[in-house]
Amino acid sequence: MEALRLILRYIHLIGFAMLLGGAVAQYVSGKLRINPAMLWGSIIQVLTGLALSAPLRGGGDNEPSPVKLAVKLVIAIMIFVMVFIPWRKKREQVARGHFLGIVALTLVNAAVATFWH
Repeated sequence: MEALRLILRYIHLIGFAMLLGGAVAQYVSGKLRINPAMLWGSIIQVLTGLALSAPLRGGGDNEPSPVKLAVKLVIAIMIFVMVFIPWRKKREQVARGHFLGIVALTLVNAAVATFWH
């Protein structure tokens, strides 16, 4: 089970890199749009986050707080919705505030994972 958890965590980090890397690439290009890396990164983040939150280890002191997991899930779903809706509507560009909101929520979600014990 530990190997499965580590693989899921690795894939979760790849999703984070795709989401944030795709956003940074778009920001640097000057054209604020949702690219495939951002879409797939957000999907990977939600799916692997759900899998990681499943009780794979059987409890104990090292288990994350259910409140922390709920906060991370809500943020991840918000990011996914903010990415998916413009993608589905085939918008060439998204508003600057919307785009920066995706980046900010991505960084907040990483901060929650890192600093909340």
